[in-house]
Amino acid sequence: MEQFFSSGTAVDIVLAVLAIEFVILWRKGWSPLNALLLLLPAALIALALRAALVDAHWIWIAIPLTLAFPVHLADLARRKR
Repeated sequence: MEQFFSSGTAVDIVLAVLAIEFVILWRKGWSPLNALLLLLPAALIALALRAALVDAHWIWIAIPLTLAFPVHLADLARRKR
C-alpha cells in the first residue's frame, strides 16, 4: 500500500476519475468550459500532490498549486453570474 501512494499511482486514479467526471458532466449538458472550471482546481491540486509524493523539484509542486487558485476564482466568478 505504501508503494501505491508513494509512487503517485493513487493520484493517477484520482485524475482518471476527474477526467471521467468531466465527460459525464459534458454529456449531461454542461458546457465544457463550466465543467473544466469546476474540475481543474482539483486536478491541479492533485498534480501538486503527485509531485510531492514522488519527491519532484519544488517548482513542480508550486506551479500547479499557484494555478489552482486563479482557476478556482474564475469558477466562482462564472457561477456568480
